Amino acid sequence: MIKTHNLHHRVPVFDGHLDILKGINLEIKHGESVAIVGASGSGKSTLLGMLAGLDIPSAGEVLLDNTDITQLTEEERAGVRAKLVSFVFQNFQLLGSLTALENVMLPLEVANLDNIEDKAKSYLERVGLSKREHHYPRQLSGGEQQRVALARAFASEAPVLFADEPTGNLDSETGNAIADLLFTMNKEAGTTLVLVTHDQHLAGRCEKQFRMESGQLDCTL
Repeated sequence: MIKTHNLHHRVPVFDGHLDILKGINLEIKHGESVAIVGASGSGKSTLLGMLAGLDIPSAGEVLLDNTDITQLTEEERAGVRAKLVSFVFQNFQLLGSLTALENVMLPLEVANLDNIEDKAKSYLERVGLSKREHHYPRQLSGGEQQRVALARAFASEAPVLFADEPTGNLDSETGNAIADLLFTMNKEAGTTLVLVTHDQHLAGRCEKQFRMESGQLDCTL
């Protein structure tokens, strides 16, 4: 589902350049759950952005479902993301002017899917928020906001889910509940999960783990 070949990313700095990614070779199979762990500044979030087509590397290839997205225009990459990819972020990324239901419906509307309201309501029910669908993000707790984000991600039924520190802004108890929900829904959907985290316990729930250090990637399991 995801494959990289000799991936490099270099950015200019005041005294020269900084190599953020150094020759990353990675292969993730369909339906596999993979964690990328590492300290802040190790390059793991940069790598996630490259895998999802949000950014383009300085050199190398990223294949997403056999399409080399590094050769595409931004518009073409956006089309690939709309078809193949969903996201869960640390800071939830909900639109404050939309209700929980409307936040879940939005990507379904963009994708021009059918029965979007019924589908959105169904996924909100699955995350335990059927009675909160008309509440705005400011009226929801952090855990509830991340549940909305999970409903939004899985409602699109994209084959790949990228999760960037999905429990990072939550207390331990709430974070564990969100993690349980994430892995349960992921298993039911058969989604390919790529999880970036500094939480080793969360990473340990994935089938495979990689460690990022100074822009290089090593398989730890």
